[in-house]
Amino acid sequence: MGFYFTLMFSKYMPAYFDLCILLIDISLLQNCGFFSLKRGKEAYLRLIIYPYMKYPLLLVVILVFSFTCFSQTYISLAPSLSNNAGTFGEKANFAFEVGRQWDVFSMGIDYGRTTMGKMKGKDTANYLELRPNLNIFQQGRFTNTFTAGIGYIFNAEQSLMTELTSGIEYACNDKIHVNVYFGQYYYSGRYAASTETFFGVSVMWYFAPSHALPLISPSKK
Repeated sequence: MGFYFTLMFSKYMPAYFDLCILLIDISLLQNCGFFSLKRGKEAYLRLIIYPYMKYPLLLVVILVFSFTCFSQTYISLAPSLSNNAGTFGEKANFAFEVGRQWDVFSMGIDYGRTTMGKMKGKDTANYLELRPNLNIFQQGRFTNTFTAGIGYIFNAEQSLMTELTSGIEYACNDKIHVNVYFGQYYYSGRYAASTETFFGVSVMWYFAPSHALPLISPSKK
């Protein structure tokens, strides 16, 4: 109701108040599932972007806010096994990720451990990583994903880590996705550097229904 009330009386409202009401209404309705992400974007452009293009500063605020309005928040659990020498626990890795998805692109912040084995002395396994991800190609429920990450390993001599990963993601439903991935970590410090490959399975849960789009769509015959 607030959305339609805003449309009927928008010409009587101050510009900034009108903007705030529209942004909040569209965001709430989209997150509650009352209209799709695509229809939400069309309404967003028609009702907000075009009328306020003559206000540059206001337009910047709108564009920044759009990253929140038209994206889905997700969390992910990602266990994996690396090819380094050691016991099963020393080969095992684990990561927890929180991020946002915008169509073909997502950005996540990852907390994890490079090994689940017991550490002697100070713990050098904890890390934080920034993980941008791109959906390359989609066919049915399957999506080919590519991730390039960069992070920092606490207390480690090789503290800088970078990542290149490719995966096959399967959408179980609108909120739960499973990704089988394979990639490589690159570690480096002041005096040494190393690499390791890994294989894992991640489970991703979206707070709102996900309708992510691929960068490349299959041609229709």
